[in-house]
Amino acid sequence: MKTRDIAALEAALGYRFQRSELIEQALTHSSQARERESQQGAGAARLGDNEQLEFLGDAVLALLSSEALYRRFPHFHEGQLSKLRAHLVSEKHLAQVAQTLELGNFLRLGRGEEKSGGRAKNALLADALEAVLAAIYLDGGLEAAREFVQRQVLHPLDTMEGAGSKLPVTDFKSTLQETLQAAGRRQPLYVLVKQEGPEHKKTFTVEARLIETDSATRVAFVGRAEGTTKKRAEQEAARQVLDHLASLTTVIPGEDH
Repeated sequence: MKTRDIAALEAALGYRFQRSELIEQALTHSSQARERESQQGAGAARLGDNEQLEFLGDAVLALLSSEALYRRFPHFHEGQLSKLRAHLVSEKHLAQVAQTLELGNFLRLGRGEEKSGGRAKNALLADALEAVLAAIYLDGGLEAAREFVQRQVLHPLDTMEGAGSKLPVTDFKSTLQETLQAAGRRQPLYVLVKQEGPEHKKTFTVEARLIETDSATRVAFVGRAEGTTKKRAEQEAARQVLDHLASLTTVIPGEDH
């Protein structure tokens, strides 16, 4: 990565790296690393990508977001704190943060991933953000990581406090379950329809099938989503079903989603 590109990214992140190799690894997708290895031929050393940093960044984010919630909302019970944390560490929210930072412009992708629009994929952006957080943690320590998380990831909490600490809907599966129970409808069927990719980097496609009110098997609507885990895919599919129900005001009168 060129020096001016690193400087531009550091300005966006609000952090200057002492070890530039860490941020370069955080931005290197496995597709690019494997592509470079194949170009070097048999016997080439394995090149670093951001998967291990993503693993570490996920743990650092969980710790720092939990700590922030514990301190900021001492009156919340464990279930409320868990819902808030689920939102803060969700793929959707992390991808939005990454988009705000224009992180996609700095990713190092293989040609196939580049052609398939990898720079705009939520999963890649969320993973890269976690890897960047790990790079900051390794380079500057826990306090530097905490400052980054406070500045870039936790900003929705400020909006919540201004609105009376109203909890956002983050567990779409539970919300859908409660919505259907209140309407006297059958629970949706979650079906894993596809999984692809290597064992350490699978992508799961899940359907949430809404059953007709007057049938035990006939499907009224299908939410379909993919994610890096089955849980993430199920949550997004459930959100699509909720959006569908919200558009049918005559099906569930009085509900506000």
